[in-house]
Amino acid sequence: MSVADSTAFSPTDTMSLSARAKALMAVEGIAALIASLLVIAHAVGVPDR
Repeated sequence: MSVADSTAFSPTDTMSLSARAKALMAVEGIAALIASLLVIAHAVGVPDR
């Protein structure tokens, strides 16, 4: 749950109950952050390789 709270860009008002839901929310949050970082890196011209 802490991963979902720390990676959210909005208030986290929905609590996930099961361990599977918590893990999926963590994966989703981390994937969104990685995608955001890649877009920002591409925008400022950091090479991919």
